[in-house]
Amino acid sequence: MRDLVAQAETFLHDQARLIDRLRFEALFRGGPRQRVLDTLRCYQNADGGFGNALEPDLRGAASQPEPVEIAFWILDELDAFDDPMVPAACDYLASITTPDGGVPFVLPSVRSTRRAPWWETDDDPPGHLIPTASLAGLLHKHGITHPWLEQATRFCWERIEQVKETTPYEARAMVPFLELVPDRERAEAEFTRLKGAILDTVTFDPAASGDAHFPLDFAPAPSRLPLFEPETIERHLDALEEMLERDGGVVPNWPIWTPVVGPEWAGYLTVHRLKTLRSYGRLP
Repeated sequence: MRDLVAQAETFLHDQARLIDRLRFEALFRGGPRQRVLDTLRCYQNADGGFGNALEPDLRGAASQPEPVEIAFWILDELDAFDDPMVPAACDYLASITTPDGGVPFVLPSVRSTRRAPWWETDDDPPGHLIPTASLAGLLHKHGITHPWLEQATRFCWERIEQVKETTPYEARAMVPFLELVPDRERAEAEFTRLKGAILDTVTFDPAASGDAHFPLDFAPAPSRLPLFEPETIERHLDALEEMLERDGGVVPNWPIWTPVVGPEWAGYLTVHRLKTLRSYGRLP
């Protein structure tokens, strides 16, 4: 087997955004973490939120909730939640929080921007587990204290308790919250109750095409709340290695509505999947 990291590096240099090339350098080549942070800072707006196509399918400059989640995942992989970007982003989240305590999936201001056709919303959208649950989980993981987190956590518990059936994206927001929130007894009880509903949203065939959601989307690293049997994870790790060996990188499996988002997502996903292989011991 060829060196998957070197092969992915070539793919990233050919296709990826600067921020994803720098993420790769920091995570796999000993490059400086600060360069990633400096680049990420360029996506943050004066209101503390993130925009400017950090989420490639949201092309507008203005802040939206979902790009904050992407920023938090990048900060998480760098163990950089001590950066001033974090409290500024929390202030932004507080400013857009709805009376129910969560942040909306997307704000109505998206209508005036170029974006993928699935980014639609009502005039007065309610709070949503996407991305409130992932955001709250990551803040808990890193021990952040901010007034927004208390109300967001309460919102997540209330909404999760109401869930009987779910969707892949909502499930992928709930899982990190339940993995990372401090109240372990409550989290484990809800995970046990929801495990079947979450698994119903998973695509287990690694060769499936289209907008499928695979086990490694839900478990990109070993979890304290394991959803899958080890044999399932190993089969999908094998498939991921085969994809990287064949293609050099990971391409998105959802519709590409304008040409630039294809390579932008490919760069982000390739670094993300390399991290997954390493977290399961498939890369040094």
